[in-house]
Amino acid sequence: MRKIFTTAVLALALVACKQETATKTVAETESNEVELTKMKLYGEDFKNQAMLTSFELGDIYSNLKAGDTINVSFKSSVEEVCQEKGCWMQVDVGAVDPVMIKFKDYAFFVPKDIKDKSVMVHGVAYVSETPVEEQQHYAKDAGKSQEEIDAIKTPKRSFSFLASGVKVAQ
Repeated sequence: MRKIFTTAVLALALVACKQETATKTVAETESNEVELTKMKLYGEDFKNQAMLTSFELGDIYSNLKAGDTINVSFKSSVEEVCQEKGCWMQVDVGAVDPVMIKFKDYAFFVPKDIKDKSVMVHGVAYVSETPVEEQQHYAKDAGKSQEEIDAIKTPKRSFSFLASGVKVAQ
């Protein structure tokens, strides 16, 4: 009798533990689905798995040299966006300078009003050198003053990204 009772208690405990795990999985799935439904896609679709944080991407950039590339997906927030037509944006990646994101083949643009919004981005990270003229063009697009534009005098080593897809929080 004692063996039957012990076996029944153990079986009940195992079933109870299994149900708790299932409940957590459903809750986590529902949470992720809610997050996904609040994102608007621009460009090519991509999976939300293996998504780096902005700080992890910053660490990767710290180890890249000019000409190096890496295919990656990451989450961040928008610091600046082109006010002419949304053809580029800059995002925060922690300790290093903001990353300049351009869009593959200029096949898509992002809205001009997404500053401070969360984004998920997929594409190729690389380090480049930005000429003075291009820096001045970006400063003008960002609405900087003529004095700020004229102060740009030297090429700049930049952390860049060519995005094939962007998801913007709504």
